[in-house]
Amino acid sequence: MGMQDDRQARWNVIYWMLALFALLWFQTAWHTARSVEEVPYSEFVEALEAGEVAEVVVSDTTVTGRLKAPRPDGRSYLVAARVEPDLARELAKYGVRYSRVVENTLLRDILSWVVPTALFFGVWFFFFRRLAEKQGLGGFMNVGKSRAKVYVEKDTGVTFADVAGVDEAKAELQEIVNFLKNPADYGRLGARMPKGVLLVGPPGTGKTLLAKAVAGEAKVPFFSISGSEFVEMFVGVGAARVRDLFEQARGKAPAIIFIDELDALGRARGVAGPVGGHDEREQTLNQLLVEMDGFDSSSGLVILAATNRPEILDPALLRAGRFDRQVLVDRPDKAGRVQILRVHTRKIRLAPDVDLDQVAALTTGFSGADLANLCNEAALVATRRGADEVTLADFTAAVERIVAGLEKKNRVLNPREREVVAFHEMGHALVALSLPGADPVHKVSIIPRGIGALGYTIQRPTEDRFLMTRQELEHKIMVLLGGRAAEKLVFDQLSTGAADDLAKVTDIARDMVTRYGMVDELGYIAFEPQRAQFLDVPGYSSGGCAVAPATQERIDRAVHDIVMGAFARTVELLARHRDVLERGARELLKRETLDEAALRELTAGLRADAPAAGAAGTPA
Repeated sequence: MGMQDDRQARWNVIYWMLALFALLWFQTAWHTARSVEEVPYSEFVEALEAGEVAEVVVSDTTVTGRLKAPRPDGRSYLVAARVEPDLARELAKYGVRYSRVVENTLLRDILSWVVPTALFFGVWFFFFRRLAEKQGLGGFMNVGKSRAKVYVEKDTGVTFADVAGVDEAKAELQEIVNFLKNPADYGRLGARMPKGVLLVGPPGTGKTLLAKAVAGEAKVPFFSISGSEFVEMFVGVGAARVRDLFEQARGKAPAIIFIDELDALGRARGVAGPVGGHDEREQTLNQLLVEMDGFDSSSGLVILAATNRPEILDPALLRAGRFDRQVLVDRPDKAGRVQILRVHTRKIRLAPDVDLDQVAALTTGFSGADLANLCNEAALVATRRGADEVTLADFTAAVERIVAGLEKKNRVLNPREREVVAFHEMGHALVALSLPGADPVHKVSIIPRGIGALGYTIQRPTEDRFLMTRQELEHKIMVLLGGRAAEKLVFDQLSTGAADDLAKVTDIARDMVTRYGMVDELGYIAFEPQRAQFLDVPGYSSGGCAVAPATQERIDRAVHDIVMGAFARTVELLARHRDVLERGARELLKRETLDEAALRELTAGLRADAPAAGAAGTPA
């Protein structure tokens, strides 16, 4: 307090001194204006000749004369700008008024210094800024400012009507919208609004779209930023941007802060971090944790975040009081895919025969982004062939293009290769059509596609499956081995065409042994840890459990027995129906593509002669 009083007293003294000087200057100027009259030099000379001037004071530029008697207006001094004597004598002959103007060059002198200096610094600043932008340094003055894009409710352009296939997630977020709209109503029983909601799910399932829909429904400002935009090359910038983001949001509360790709910012501390030195990302994460603890949920500020790698997030982010809710946004089931397809086909002119249920059945495992891409590809296929409407065949072609790749029409196979590929693909189809419970075959083709596919077989699941028995897994292995078995049976030779099939077969068989405990000899024991839920992250799920060498040998033997037992049964199945196999391969060589109707005609009555279900489920 004492220091503040001294500062106040010092300011008062300075103020009174400045006021006194101003008063003296004003009095002097007033007195001068009242007693001195400025006149032309010729009038000053006339006053001299008339004897009115008692005393003259001459300077370099002016002449001041004191009058013997004041004039009627009270002026007792005359002041004139001095003219050179020779010129004054010359002008006096003509009886004209003449005077000298004193030119003020102060402004010109200042500009002669200021303009070149300002021009130099302006050019220097312009080129320096361009160089800084090229180097990624950005503006130094704004380096600590948040880069969040701010949308008002009309700018998001997204509501819950635009989001389909994730009804459970929408229901969870609808409550957040109601909180933001009616905080008093929801707080009447003492409940508080969740501080943070973490949207978790695979890529392309609509997490960002859901966050925008929440802002559009709640009609509040929406701050959108990516986790990677916080961290820069300068130490402390990320933390400064976090602070600035929360300050802006508090100023516009109620509001929503959306942090996309949270794993770029919120990775668990101490995992794969630098040894020594300072970790800028950790400081940014610490600041985010502090800010989430610091704001009051009653202020109407909600944080939404999205990630597809929740297993690597810092535990401090996931505790209650920070991200109170974790909402799963998973890949849609068949009913959800139908709803998503309806949303994305609103602006597409569909043919009357298009059944979206059939399209949804073809797209098991597709995310919302995949389905949006599918609709666009189907419209492009129809446009290329000059059609007026998009048909079911266009959707099938789009599925083939997405799953198998683009047709390689310029890749010409020799006759021997075409024959091998035809028997290989027909082997897949024949086994799938023979086994009970297998997914129906939608199409078989020997047209090369993508990078390495010389042919392909598309199966269409009749329903979404979430549990599979050992028998169903072994049937899946037999379908994958159908191509290799057909080559072995017909040509008694093996080709490189089954490489991808064998990799999938090995993965399924190893999972049956090490994860699902489906071999009685090894017991109901998981020899591998649970894999990452959405992505296989190196260092988290690939380490495996420590097993004895003898146990590892038994695991390898069990995997081998499952695969080779399934292969033997597949060869036996194809041998019983070799006539159908050869007839289908010849038809495939002639037509290159066989659809579901053609396959049904070729293999009529095949399932009645299929092996008993127990044959495929014998213990390894």
